[in-house]
Amino acid sequence: MAAKKRQTIPKKILILTSGGDSPGMNAAIRALVRSGHYHGFETYACHDGYHGLVNQKIFPMGPSNVAGCIQRGGTIIRSGRSKEFHKKETRDRVRAFLKQEGIKYLVVIGGDGTCRGATLLEKEGGPKTIGIPGTIDNDIAGTDYTIGYDTARNTAIAAIDNIRDTAASSGMYFLVETMGRHSGFLAVDVGLAGGAEFILTPEFPITIPELAKLIMAPCREKQSLIIVVSESDNPGRSFKIADALKLLTPKFDYRVCVLGHIQRGGSPTVMDRIAASIMGDMAIKGLLAGKSKCMTAMQNGKYLLVPFPDPNKPSRRLNNEHLLKLNSILAT
Repeated sequence: MAAKKRQTIPKKILILTSGGDSPGMNAAIRALVRSGHYHGFETYACHDGYHGLVNQKIFPMGPSNVAGCIQRGGTIIRSGRSKEFHKKETRDRVRAFLKQEGIKYLVVIGGDGTCRGATLLEKEGGPKTIGIPGTIDNDIAGTDYTIGYDTARNTAIAAIDNIRDTAASSGMYFLVETMGRHSGFLAVDVGLAGGAEFILTPEFPITIPELAKLIMAPCREKQSLIIVVSESDNPGRSFKIADALKLLTPKFDYRVCVLGHIQRGGSPTVMDRIAASIMGDMAIKGLLAGKSKCMTAMQNGKYLLVPFPDPNKPSRRLNNEHLLKLNSILAT
């Protein structure tokens, strides 16, 4: 008698995007689903990040479900935050649900909080997990680059270019505020690329009186001027800075432009699409190789898997003044 064919149990993987959305997340989802399908995974997803997982609502994602999404900003499976997931009893229910559904692998796309949630879930006995760093802030420890960062800085630079036209025509001084939470990467890159006269970051602060003296210095006095301000975990702080500068430099007229969430949207750049695609495929191959408790990363231009960031340590921050010093020279 012919031997019976052995039935293989499908490898099931769940994908979620959590925290703030960032351009390129869809390219990562697409890569995970299609690379997963190629390598024999059954891929599933849930809406609204960990919130959807808490509600135990998952659905299958096949190759056709990710058609036409690579050029779209945001995330087709939506993102969100869940306070409920912070409770251990909630995570216990989530793990029981995933075990019941036969899901042994999880890939999460997002920032520090997303990685922290995945770390806890696996540490407490949950599925094998790999993360993909996705945030416009570029502030995740262990990687030089996060998905969405390039699109965000290109969006911001386009806005600064437009503002400079108005500034030059009207003689106004503008404060342009970028996102970035408590990291100044976005502000420095767009300030340097946009020809800003000054860049204010949380890592290398400057007092308002010091800034006013620099603005009033004979060699720096200009008909128009742009100051790029990192939000420094205090969105809208540029208005207070502008009011203080008006008192110290009354001869100048200041205007504020807070770019805000416009930096999160838009079609992802080539760089973000490629990075997301490579990282998505790498996550699948990493799980196949038995890797877990790690995330995809870019270090010195190379893609690799690194341990999840230590949840007890701060996020990545700008740690040298080179670009700021260069900008001060070029803006003279």
